[in-house]
Amino acid sequence: MNLRQLQYFIAIAETGSFRAGAQRVRVAPPSLSQQIRLLEQEVGGPLFERLPRGARLTPAGRALLPEAQAAVLAAQRGTRAARGALGLEAAEVEIATVLSLAVGLLPDAIQRLCEAHPGIAVRLHELAHRELLQAAIDGGVGDIAIGPTPEAWRGPAVSLGHEEFVVIVGRRHAAFATEGPVRVEALARDPWVLYPDAHGLLDLVRAICAVAGFEPRDAVRTGQVEAVVRLAAAGLGVAIVPANTVPPHLAAYARRLDPPVFRELVAYTRVDWSPQAGALVEALRAPGWPSPPAGAFVIP
Repeated sequence: MNLRQLQYFIAIAETGSFRAGAQRVRVAPPSLSQQIRLLEQEVGGPLFERLPRGARLTPAGRALLPEAQAAVLAAQRGTRAARGALGLEAAEVEIATVLSLAVGLLPDAIQRLCEAHPGIAVRLHELAHRELLQAAIDGGVGDIAIGPTPEAWRGPAVSLGHEEFVVIVGRRHAAFATEGPVRVEALARDPWVLYPDAHGLLDLVRAICAVAGFEPRDAVRTGQVEAVVRLAAAGLGVAIVPANTVPPHLAAYARRLDPPVFRELVAYTRVDWSPQAGALVEALRAPGWPSPPAGAFVIP
């Protein structure tokens, strides 16, 4: 069993046919078929059910697939780590993160990283929920995870600081007339711009509202955090978003919450920090972070 055979196997499994798999890995179909036959001989049975219009994994193939994917990812990480050890300027960093951070926090940090290390390549994997993020990095996706505090994490982890959440109100909303903080319970009767059920920020918003004694009533739902800010600013409903996702031209629509709401963010990885992951952590820490004041609601 070799890496090339596993790559061919994954290509067929993900495309559903030998022909499409061969096109993905850019090899002639007979060569691909021969390598799969050798792999099947080694494991002792068929990995695919050959169909007239495709291929379907057998139970043995389904058992092999996640291990094959992990092996290929590990080989790719090894290549990147070796290149990174030769110098950050020719390295690549693969970041797994949640959707809101890809919009708000990471762009500036990546800019600082690339300015400090010209030529470094960045790859982003965006996940909708912190549980999906933790599962992805644990399964080999990405060199570094940036997100909320993971549960029972056994690898290296470092706190980056806390991000603050704000409420977005349109011009017609009563809170727009004042620059003071807004109490969450004052928003109980408002329509809300919310996130889809699978989005991690929906759980967060519901938790904030639950402490204030109500369930937010959705007027609009979208998974794009930048769209949530725009829709709320346009007056379609109120919304709670990370302060770092609010663009400067919409800052006038943002109000702090009373009490203020914060969430800790963490960088973590599986075994050891690669040089490029360590450089990203330094870039994330560069501007400094606000500290939750006394009495703030810190989301666990």
